[in-house]
Amino acid sequence: MNKVDIRICGMGGQGVIMSGLVIGKAASIYEDKWSTMIQSFGPEARGSTCAAQVMINDTQIGYPYIKRSDIFLVFSQAGYEKYVDELKENAILIYENELITLDDRVPSGVKSCGIPATRIAHEQIGKVITFNMVMLGYFARRTNVVDVEAIKKSIVDSVPSGTDQINLKAFQAGYDYSE
Repeated sequence: MNKVDIRICGMGGQGVIMSGLVIGKAASIYEDKWSTMIQSFGPEARGSTCAAQVMINDTQIGYPYIKRSDIFLVFSQAGYEKYVDELKENAILIYENELITLDDRVPSGVKSCGIPATRIAHEQIGKVITFNMVMLGYFARRTNVVDVEAIKKSIVDSVPSGTDQINLKAFQAGYDYSE
């Protein structure tokens, strides 16, 4: 595997940082790969744009900052607006298709994959807060960057105690939607 640069962005409170943590931990702890994560967010904890940069590689990572992403996992229109210009050609764009409207700035050859993650979290799980896990399930199926079982282990290890089963159910709903 070559180095994969993943940018996740959205609004504070959508689980952006948790999503990056789950992906990075799945790769580094449960798959024995190298991984880095850098997070950024505004001064407000909720409601401002936030992002996580995750790099995954088979060898050590010397520079942890992403210039252009191979995979862009986007949860909000504001996040899309801020980072769409930093996609590589032939990248994968995974987005919440009921919250985000794509435009002509998506680079040539980018594979765009939309999912109604908020609706799935609400209707199938009964908790919109699991939206990010629905997105992670869809990400896992569409990219195959990190093994599904590694992500599941990372979810159980990362989410608050007592919420692992509902988060795994949300992950599975996003994974199944991708069929």
